[in-house]
Amino acid sequence: MKIIAALSDMILPLVIVYILACGYSRKINVYEEFTEGAKDGFKIVLDILPTLIGLMMAVGILRASGTLEIISNAIAPAAERIGFPKDAVPISIMRLVSSSASTGILLDIFKTYGPDSFTGRFVSVMMSCTETVFYTMSLYFMSVKITKTRYTLAGALVANVAGIAASLILCRRLWG
Repeated sequence: MKIIAALSDMILPLVIVYILACGYSRKINVYEEFTEGAKDGFKIVLDILPTLIGLMMAVGILRASGTLEIISNAIAPAAERIGFPKDAVPISIMRLVSSSASTGILLDIFKTYGPDSFTGRFVSVMMSCTETVFYTMSLYFMSVKITKTRYTLAGALVANVAGIAASLILCRRLWG
């Protein structure tokens, strides 16, 4: 076990040394390339900042206005009929938009039910089986300037629904 811990502590420094050695062996000015990459990265951050601010405002408005609660209450009866915990509905909706907001809802569920409850376990598994579709699409597509997304949204939503369904089935079988 000590060998694995020592190895894991050394992986990142070894990768950095390897990159530096490869660069110097090919006569590349590694520092200059690094600073150019950092400049390009900063430009990308400035390009996507308005989208990020817009998404954060949308999440704040969604939660503060009570819209998330209204949508959740409308969906909850149908969800409960299929064995979906009603308190997991808000997190399954918010997970599409924001990871940090859904993590906040996750912590609220942990405070209410505990992490070892069925609902706590289910939302934990669900968080690892789903993605922040709208956040990811808007940031990644905007940063590389993709305008025609074709079937990306539909595919991502289907994948999220499949992840939620798989989480529910798995948790029912393990902790039912």
